[in-house]
Amino acid sequence: MYHLRHISIIQLFACLLLTGILSSCGNNNAPGEKPTAIDIPYPQPYPDSTALVFLPGIVSADSLDFNAAFSPDGKSCYFSRSMNKQSKIYVTRYDGTKWTTPTLISPVEGSYSDADPAFGPDSNLYFISNRPKDPSDTIKDYDIWFSTPLANGSWSEPVNLNSVNSDSNEFYVSFTEKGNLYFASSRKGGLGEEDIYVSKLVNGQYTTPENPGAAINSSKSEYDPFISAKEDLLIFTSSNRDDSFGGADLYCSKPGANQQWQQATHLGKNINTSTRDFCPYYSPDSKYFFFSSDRNVKWISAEYVKRQIDKFWQPNL
Repeated sequence: MYHLRHISIIQLFACLLLTGILSSCGNNNAPGEKPTAIDIPYPQPYPDSTALVFLPGIVSADSLDFNAAFSPDGKSCYFSRSMNKQSKIYVTRYDGTKWTTPTLISPVEGSYSDADPAFGPDSNLYFISNRPKDPSDTIKDYDIWFSTPLANGSWSEPVNLNSVNSDSNEFYVSFTEKGNLYFASSRKGGLGEEDIYVSKLVNGQYTTPENPGAAINSSKSEYDPFISAKEDLLIFTSSNRDDSFGGADLYCSKPGANQQWQQATHLGKNINTSTRDFCPYYSPDSKYFFFSSDRNVKWISAEYVKRQIDKFWQPNL
């Protein structure tokens, strides 16, 4: 199925580059980067230095809700919801006055679990799913898939991103503005239970995923990577490290002078809590930092998070 992916990326990227969209619709900005031209109708009250539950009763309800991602135009918010041991992707849309009751997206709904929605710089919707790759697939693992937007506002049938998937689980995707893809996987050859990997987009094709090494990954579990548009900041989740406050905490790293990732640093008690903190994500306009905790999606000022990163970041000198 990879030949479909190859054609899609070349055609879409050529179109986006010609129209200038590629540089303005990415969703992975970080504080300090130039905000994209996007107007997101955020609900009040706006958070500052204390994380608030995002859209209570809509995105964050009486279920396990996690991982938010705004559409390129900022008028839709996609997220994962887990109920009855199955996860699904929902979307709430801004109708001009309010955020609507969330609905299952089509055609992702079905008898399989789908989660971790993310938009690539090609405006495709990427996600993970445990659906089979083809009728002969009997391995019940999570793969990365993508759907393309259709004219009627719905999504195409999902396509397996075969070039980066393995026979083990793949989780949570994040893109640079150039299209490089960061994700987590429990594939063989890693340093721990799950590791973070990167696959670079070269001439319209995704390269063999690479493990960034011990500065990021450990003998524990690393997952849910967020990569900045310029690839100069990586925030991720790790479980059960010696400095952890709870089930899982957020860590960050930046590249050094040799462009290699430096040893990751814990983000401290003002962001991490005694529970599981995961699914880091910056809004497309760089105003807010989103993460998941206490069964809810939460948000906090991106400028405050930047100050915390500057405070706790301990670069290798």
